[in-house]
Amino acid sequence: MPLDTSTFPDEVQAAFFIFDMLSDRWDGMSGAYLGKDWSSASFLFDLYEFEDVETVVFFTKMYETLIVKERAEKAEQKRKQEERKAKNSAGGGQSYTHNIKG
Repeated sequence: MPLDTSTFPDEVQAAFFIFDMLSDRWDGMSGAYLGKDWSSASFLFDLYEFEDVETVVFFTKMYETLIVKERAEKAEQKRKQEERKAKNSAGGGQSYTHNIKG
């Protein structure tokens, strides 16, 4: 059963909240996920009047690192799968020859 966000301490819940509010950054050429755009973070901390900003940033960055790593691993798996598929469909698989004498 997945954990509910309410089971985490307040600082971690705040980190999830801030993480969801920040926009994503993607590489335009490869389409790779680069993480969050932190340019609006100080605005959000001021707007929601967070007291312990350093702790919230720590947990948010930790969570961002995990997400970036997970998405990179998924992209690598997908790339390898497509590479295998292309290799097999392009005649890269085994070919069998039969010698028939008659």
